[in-house]
Amino acid sequence: MHKWQGSLKGVLFGALTGIALGLGGFILAEIPKTHAMGGVVFLLVPFAAGVAITLVSRSLERISAAVLLATVGSLAILIAMKMETPVCALMAFPLLFVGLLGGVGIGYGLGYLISKLKARFGGGEATFTSIVLLAMPLVIFAGHRMELTNPIQARRQVVTSTIRISAEPGQVWADLQSFDSLAGEKPLLMYIGLPIPTRCVMEGSGRGAKRTCYFDHGYIQETVIEWLPPNMMRLSIDRTNMPGRHWLGFEDAEYDLRREGSETVLNRSTTIVSYLYPAWYWGPLERWGVQSEHGYVFSDLARRALHP
Repeated sequence: MHKWQGSLKGVLFGALTGIALGLGGFILAEIPKTHAMGGVVFLLVPFAAGVAITLVSRSLERISAAVLLATVGSLAILIAMKMETPVCALMAFPLLFVGLLGGVGIGYGLGYLISKLKARFGGGEATFTSIVLLAMPLVIFAGHRMELTNPIQARRQVVTSTIRISAEPGQVWADLQSFDSLAGEKPLLMYIGLPIPTRCVMEGSGRGAKRTCYFDHGYIQETVIEWLPPNMMRLSIDRTNMPGRHWLGFEDAEYDLRREGSETVLNRSTTIVSYLYPAWYWGPLERWGVQSEHGYVFSDLARRALHP
């Protein structure tokens, strides 16, 4: 019984230590409001948390449980506080886990070094451990300050999707401008939190017309800046009010339509701006998310063409 209680304490203390470092690092990254997240949040913070958890929990079984609890607990708190969305948390999980594993490895090495220092110089092992634990927040803070001296630059990418629809360009053009409801085929990401488009309302027509697209959570306001019916419509995105999207922005959207035989070929392009790094990790995931939104709207347009 005593051994079981000791194991539980080790897991809980380790998890709470990891959660404290994780949330502290996330909040620190938000000061000032740069809307940027890079190596400090996704690599250094979980690395420091992994080191701290290992020194607190000690045994492999406790460390494994504490790491899992700390990761899930931190992400759950951010979602509950509406600082992040479930889909963003799931996307970040693999990157965070890699950082944690690296920290666990270093933590094991430090634990071995601390035991050697105690054997050679004496003193309490708890003292050496406390010094290392107190150093972890300082490591995160130093990394954050270094990141601020070299601010994260915005990344831009244009995401384009194409569909062939069995309808006249004029019909597709009309369906693109306004629709009261959407009944497309949901992609995987929409089942785990990706915002779902519900309707779009166009006020006026031609250049300068305003369009607002509503989602299950939030909305996007747009202005028409190019208008060549029924072949091309380009919109600037003026305002985005979406949960957990402070790191991702939308600049413009463009629809190009052309007739090919009895079909209309529709290209939709969206320009996004991201402040997430590393780019090799986040770039493909961002593209996947935008293409999922495109695909959902496309499937509804195809349905409307079959049942006008």
